[in-house]
Amino acid sequence: MLEISIEETDDFVVCRPSGDLDAYTVAQFREALTELADKPKLVIDLSAVPFMDSAGLGALIGGIRKARDNDGQVVVACDRPALTRLLHTTGFDRIVPVKESYDEAVEAIMNPEDADA
Repeated sequence: MLEISIEETDDFVVCRPSGDLDAYTVAQFREALTELADKPKLVIDLSAVPFMDSAGLGALIGGIRKARDNDGQVVVACDRPALTRLLHTTGFDRIVPVKESYDEAVEAIMNPEDADA
């Protein structure tokens, strides 16, 4: 089961999925990212995602593309070694900054010139 919380601050929006991101739950995640595609600054916090398969990764990339099509900025927070390794191995971290903590992701979204991916 996947739960997604959305938190809006004055400066950015946080999308926080909780649970596995896989073929069974990806539609819900894709829908949430589509709804957030018009936000100028988006932090996707994957800290509560224990597992993500290729369907989840595809939804994540698709959501980032939609946000960028609207000139949005996206930063991903991920403190899970297995997921971080997946994001680095697939080259995902060359598309958007991937930070090891939520606080680092917030810093990166607020100061994009300092946020080397």
